[in-house]
Amino acid sequence: MTLIKSISGIRGTIGGKAGDGLTPPDVVKFTAAFAAWALQKTGIQKIVIGRDARLSGTMVNNLVVGTLQGMGMDVVDLGLSTTPTVEIAVPAEQAAGGIILTASHNPKQWNALKLLNATGEFVSEQDGKQILEMADAADFKYAEVNQLGKVVYDDTYLQKHIDQILALPLVDVEAIAKADFKVVVDAVNSTGGIFVPTLLKALGVKTIHPLYCEPDGQFPHNPEPLPENLAELSKQVLHKKANLGIAVDPDVDRLCFVCEDGNMFGEEYTLVAVADYILKHNKGNTVSNLSSTRALRDVTEKAGGEYHAAAVGEVNVVTKMKEVNAVIGGEGNGGVIYPELHYGRDALVGIALFLTHLAKFGKSASVLRSSYPNYFISKNKITLTPEMDIDLLLRKVEEKYKKQPHSTIDGLKIEFDKEWVHLRRSNTEPIIRIYSEGNSETVANNLANKIIADIKEILQIN
Repeated sequence: MTLIKSISGIRGTIGGKAGDGLTPPDVVKFTAAFAAWALQKTGIQKIVIGRDARLSGTMVNNLVVGTLQGMGMDVVDLGLSTTPTVEIAVPAEQAAGGIILTASHNPKQWNALKLLNATGEFVSEQDGKQILEMADAADFKYAEVNQLGKVVYDDTYLQKHIDQILALPLVDVEAIAKADFKVVVDAVNSTGGIFVPTLLKALGVKTIHPLYCEPDGQFPHNPEPLPENLAELSKQVLHKKANLGIAVDPDVDRLCFVCEDGNMFGEEYTLVAVADYILKHNKGNTVSNLSSTRALRDVTEKAGGEYHAAAVGEVNVVTKMKEVNAVIGGEGNGGVIYPELHYGRDALVGIALFLTHLAKFGKSASVLRSSYPNYFISKNKITLTPEMDIDLLLRKVEEKYKKQPHSTIDGLKIEFDKEWVHLRRSNTEPIIRIYSEGNSETVANNLANKIIADIKEILQIN
């Protein structure tokens, strides 16, 4: 059993002993701490919640609602929803914050409490630490009987979210409808099965082939939208002679596509394609995290904008986007953040912008993909002993490559012309994760192997 307490929320496997997994006492403790923090921070007695369709959702939802009521907080329960929809609802409801009940791309035995502040964005590192400290100290007081919170169930935010997307100037419903796309949707039997087809219909897509769109939480494959998990989607795109396959994760904040030829568009290139479209109409800056493809930088600079890198983590990307006034940003895992709508990864707005781009491009998804610089990312790791001083090790690698452009805002990233390697320490294990990118798989792997050899030499490991 696993329970991971981080600044952005509480994630764990269902079952086991309290403190070892995400058990009912754990859900109550952290929900109560968040409610106390939110009330202290804002003075507002209202929290918005929503959940994905995973099997434990109803159980966790009941615990969260009851605890919030017990803390004297009114609850706006969106029911089956998405992470970006809850993010939009929090400021719309003028709430103190929000809780999304989802373990994102994790398998069905996991669930989590994702925590949002009053602006509908993930809580900051400082606020996250304060919430965890309050939970550990049980530093909160429950309400008396006459001050218990009330619950309102609101299922209108699906339409509200879609209406806001349709109102965006760069979403062209007429162009999408005219293109007459045929689309296959893999929603891994979670809430994307409700939200994505509804959005597509609103965008004028008439032919939608649902694949795993029953929101019953029975994930038919690993829910992370990676190529190895999307074989059936690829097969169905070919079988249905579709123009596009769309895959989202259980809480609909990650997005990737399958081209009409059955090949993957590449989750790294979801953000690249959307940014390309935005920059054609709105020149400006872009942001992604340090482990995302260089292709975004290439597209940005070609359009006359400036690219900026942020530390890994959505909250860090959002902070940097605000700092540089970015017109588009996100993460290479298929996360698109379009600030004109809101500051959060949103697969739904990503779909609308991508389909508009594809419709105006006038050619196939595979041709669109071939129009972008082609890079390959290799992901590796090296396991060290628990007593190893990883920070010292990274400093020694930095010293070795001090003449190369490099960044230490999140581990160590070293650039070699258009190739790069990014070393990040794990927060939970004695592991260094090594991401490298080159213009081919061989180049990326060779770069990773070179850095691994350097590490072993420093450690004098045979």
